[in-house]
Amino acid sequence: MNPIGPLGAADEGFNHQIVDTVATVGTSDLAWTEKVCAMACAPDGSVQLGFGLGQYKNRNVLDGYAGVSRGVEQVTVRGSRTLLPTPEVLSVGPIEYEIVEPLRKIRFSLAENDCQPVAFEWTFEAALPAQLEDRTHMRRGYRVMSDLVRYHQIGTARGWVSIDGVRTTFDDWVSTRDHSWGVRYDVGVPLGDVESMDLPPEVSFRMIWAPILMTRADGSRYGLHLHYQIVQMDGFFSKTVMGGVEHADGRFEKWQDLVPDLSFDPDNRRLLGGELRATTEDGTERVLKVETLSDTGFHLGAGLYFGFEGRHHGSWLGPGLHVDGERIEDCSTYESARRLHQIRDTVVRVTDSTGATGIGNCQPIITGGDESLGLTKETSFM
Repeated sequence: MNPIGPLGAADEGFNHQIVDTVATVGTSDLAWTEKVCAMACAPDGSVQLGFGLGQYKNRNVLDGYAGVSRGVEQVTVRGSRTLLPTPEVLSVGPIEYEIVEPLRKIRFSLAENDCQPVAFEWTFEAALPAQLEDRTHMRRGYRVMSDLVRYHQIGTARGWVSIDGVRTTFDDWVSTRDHSWGVRYDVGVPLGDVESMDLPPEVSFRMIWAPILMTRADGSRYGLHLHYQIVQMDGFFSKTVMGGVEHADGRFEKWQDLVPDLSFDPDNRRLLGGELRATTEDGTERVLKVETLSDTGFHLGAGLYFGFEGRHHGSWLGPGLHVDGERIEDCSTYESARRLHQIRDTVVRVTDSTGATGIGNCQPIITGGDESLGLTKETSFM
């Protein structure tokens, strides 16, 4: 017996953080995940590309998704394979992630495939430095639900997309990406013999996560990262605010508070727009107007976020490669929204009261009822 993980090419580098090979992580938790997620969108919101890749070392699984949102339509391809014997290969079937230049240039691609008539390749180029977010540490009672680190980056994209055999090239689209690792919630089929971590129906949960590429009148750029989580029920209110203003020289102005005044469609709970009152730590206030540019928005549920038709992140599907997907003609219907869940990469335009405007990605969730917004508990879903 030799309790050491497999030796691989990565062990040649000076990257070790624990007394084991790089193939091994510092916990046996089956929810350990390393994941990247990215999107690229046309500035008018007509088309959006979605991409995600996840590695689950304690499950011996690598899975991913890639697809296209065009108005209310979404076409998605998913892949899953055993991690061994090629853990260093960051691809699964037609889905591939390539690090061209660390923290500067990344290539995301979906090759032509037999599953769905979509393919793309885009190269992300950083407009701003990568930004670490606050650590995510969620606990319910004695149980740690998640403990992970994430960074995001805002940039531009150039490449091509093919839909139904029609290929279109693009340049200077907006692109955002994030990379996280740690113990993550919602990995694998929910266990039947442990306490449920789902929110009770009487709890209202509100969140947005939004990296935005802003442009001033003189052409210079900066970023806004908008992230809040609000949990409330009778007699209880909790609010967490993260993010801030990101500058090209690396400076970061952290938010002290974000006060949302946003509206949502009562049937599918899609974000309709509104305003955010943002205050930085030095007390400076600004009003951010948020507009949804179109119905385009890649539903992450098809990428297995919160599960999709019995499938979950990191699930073992057996040895070898598995590729599947679907084409949903209208994701905005009442039924489709619940099948795909709320969270999606929504293309938004933001106008800063300082005079700058920008395009970016907003992932919203709002559960529970709110009479002022026309939302009822009966129509709530995650």
